[in-house]
Amino acid sequence: MTHGFPLENCSALITGASSGLGAEFARQLAPHATELILVARRGDVLKEVQAQISGQKARVTCFAADLSSDIGRASLMAFLDENHLSPNLLINNAGLGDYGPFATSPIEKTRLQIDLNITALTLLTHGLLPKMKGRGGILNISSLASTLPMPELAVYAASKSYVTSFSEALSIELAPRGITVTCVCPGPTPTNFSQTAKRQNGSDTNRDGQALLRIPPAQVVSEALDALRSGRPCVFPGTGVKVAGCLFRMLPRFLMRRLLRQRMRREAIELKKL
Repeated sequence: MTHGFPLENCSALITGASSGLGAEFARQLAPHATELILVARRGDVLKEVQAQISGQKARVTCFAADLSSDIGRASLMAFLDENHLSPNLLINNAGLGDYGPFATSPIEKTRLQIDLNITALTLLTHGLLPKMKGRGGILNISSLASTLPMPELAVYAASKSYVTSFSEALSIELAPRGITVTCVCPGPTPTNFSQTAKRQNGSDTNRDGQALLRIPPAQVVSEALDALRSGRPCVFPGTGVKVAGCLFRMLPRFLMRRLLRQRMRREAIELKKL
């Protein structure tokens, strides 16, 4: 039987908490949690988030670390041990994308996507599980992109497929230990993702049809926390994203590939006209 994770009086560690969904998780959890541990590379911006939620129920601790590196993750674990911090909720929000053809992708950015989206999420989960005594919760941020192959966003989509599969497996495996695992698959959301995913002097991604799926970060976070509370292993926030996620999962793969090839051909024709 699947049990939900109660948010009241939880102690939550949020990665990628300096902006976007991570900062919104901090804002929505602040009135409920007893402790929030905010982690991101930019310590100065973390302090700004901390100031926004000061005076709420939660005590807020900030820690700057590059979680894509072994050294960064080790420093975080050491910080938790030194300060006797044992979060019972882990929100793996930190992530990175890259718009453009794989063949011309900067190798450093490709490696960083894998290190952050897959390695950091997996090893932080493994490292924090022993600290979850009794009830525990893990909330992994995946993407609608995890449901389909995405040309010119190939590594990102593949890494999020890993996150979704990994999360759903853990939701079954850890349930007997009283640990709830929920995977969140947002569609297009107004955050800093596009700015960091765009290559230097590169073009933006094709956004045709995204307006129908776009919802604000506050709604994504609210639906994600509701899913965790009720013990649902996977949630697609927003009606349009729910429908798209269901369609993409049911669509035969050969048909999906055909539609994506047609889309790329249309884009190539449009580029030649410019």
